[in-house]
Amino acid sequence: MPQDDKGLATPKHTLKTTVVTVNFNAAGLLHHAVSSALASPLVSRVIVSDNGSNDRSLEQLPTDPRITILRNGRNLGFSAANNLGLASAPETPYLLLLNPDSRVSPAAIEAMARFMESHPDVGMCGPLILNADGSEQRGCRRDEPTPMAALKTLVGKREQGINKVGAPLPKQPVDVDAISGACMFLRRKALEEVGPLDEGYFLHCEDLDWCKRFWLKGWRVVFLPHVRVTHAKGGSSRKRRLRVEWHKHKGMARYYRKFYRNRYPRPLMYLVYGSIWARFALMAPLWIWRSYRG
Repeated sequence: MPQDDKGLATPKHTLKTTVVTVNFNAAGLLHHAVSSALASPLVSRVIVSDNGSNDRSLEQLPTDPRITILRNGRNLGFSAANNLGLASAPETPYLLLLNPDSRVSPAAIEAMARFMESHPDVGMCGPLILNADGSEQRGCRRDEPTPMAALKTLVGKREQGINKVGAPLPKQPVDVDAISGACMFLRRKALEEVGPLDEGYFLHCEDLDWCKRFWLKGWRVVFLPHVRVTHAKGGSSRKRRLRVEWHKHKGMARYYRKFYRNRYPRPLMYLVYGSIWARFALMAPLWIWRSYRG
């Protein structure tokens, strides 16, 4: 029987977890993500919310009664598809949002569940997310993306921006402003208070929005450096780079309108919006070229 941080036995039924993954033509990746989640005895169900895939990725799923497939019929976006999965999840105390191009071990799931069980004021936690080469992936531990921090990031001064990648890893779990949407371990009680993902974001920045809303409701967001998950970033979207980047930049603009429009001077906010779209215009030819190269 697992133990909490005080060495006390924790009944496994209190750690039961539902996994939600959004699929959009992630053949070759989805099977491994779902299989890795099903390997955990704490996972009672894996919900695959499919956004109209046409690549036979659903046919490649393992045969397991714990898998539920939601066929959305079209691409609803990341937020809306995840929300459908969350709405149909059984009443487990914990939920895990996992990208279809990620792999999570049973030990990682148990570690996150045990941490949450021992820290009732934590609403969400996330692991150290690794690239295929074992390096830390950008985005798994982030500062609040204030307008000034965003401007520094947009002009290339990333060490002064929002991502902590490259900074020394903490030796213990630490509070962070945001974790990555590729792997988010949630407390159901916190989710019920905060509410689902904002469906105004189609793809990208919804995780920043959600983390901020958790904090605003008084729930901590924690980064767990000792828990590791591998993520083939962009594994299902490399051929749609321009469209993905369009939604990313649109999402960032939405984030600043939503949380900062009435807190910062209007000229500064216009500068932020202008910088976002100027960057998109400048980078678009490169993304188109890379998409054609495959």
